[in-house]
Amino acid sequence: MISYKKKGKRARQARNLLVFGFIAALLVIIIVASLGRKEFNVFHKLGLEVVGVAQAVSTGISGYFGGIWSDYRELINVREENRRLREELRQHKAATSQYREAVATNVRLKKLLELRESLPDPTITARVIGRDSSLWFKTITIDRGSSDGIERGMPVVTVEGVVGQVINTSPNYAKVLLANDPNSAIDVIVQKNRVQGIIKGDGDGFTLHYVLRTSDVAPGDHVITSGLGGVFPKGLPVGQVSEVIRARRGMFQTIQVEPAADFSRLEHLIIIMKKSSLAE
Repeated sequence: MISYKKKGKRARQARNLLVFGFIAALLVIIIVASLGRKEFNVFHKLGLEVVGVAQAVSTGISGYFGGIWSDYRELINVREENRRLREELRQHKAATSQYREAVATNVRLKKLLELRESLPDPTITARVIGRDSSLWFKTITIDRGSSDGIERGMPVVTVEGVVGQVINTSPNYAKVLLANDPNSAIDVIVQKNRVQGIIKGDGDGFTLHYVLRTSDVAPGDHVITSGLGGVFPKGLPVGQVSEVIRARRGMFQTIQVEPAADFSRLEHLIIIMKKSSLAE
């Protein structure tokens, strides 16, 4: 029974295969026969339409993705070029900055040399390596010490003017009390009329003390060292009068002075190798 069913199934499959083969062969014959005609028949037109649509879709997809890939490669190239240009610009800026710094340093050192040659006492240059601007003291640390001949009390100046005095030393370093420290006091004169007084630090700038109310002092007047007291040589710039207050009572004026030196930008200094009473 089972064998009979299998044989029937195989026979039906064989018949279906023969029918399919016949139809396929017939289609092939029709298509081949139509190739020799001047006009396309329905089947040929249908086949051409299908092939054309497929080629158009294929070409469109290929062009689309090809364009995306081309744009991607172009973007990568642009980014790489921008990175290269940014690096070249950075190197150029660094080189320009180094050149400007070298020129500025050379100018400062040249001015320091000119100042050293104008001073009557031996001098030595130093570089600022640290600073302490606490509420109680305003000091800086320099890279010269007792092994270089530095002693307590020696005056310190820069091209712009008075900086302060050495207050402590070690073999290779020294501590300098800045002139704008409240503990600092320097004998000075007003340059235009030789009025004498004492400059004291007030934390930011200076206050000129012991100038009589009758003395002619006005904003813009220059204040220089007097040479008295045996510390600073005479004639060094100290600052410029910024404000004058004459009270109704009292003997003296209240005079504010803007420092000649910028204490926030000190770099290269000159120590005047002049012994002081502080060294004793």
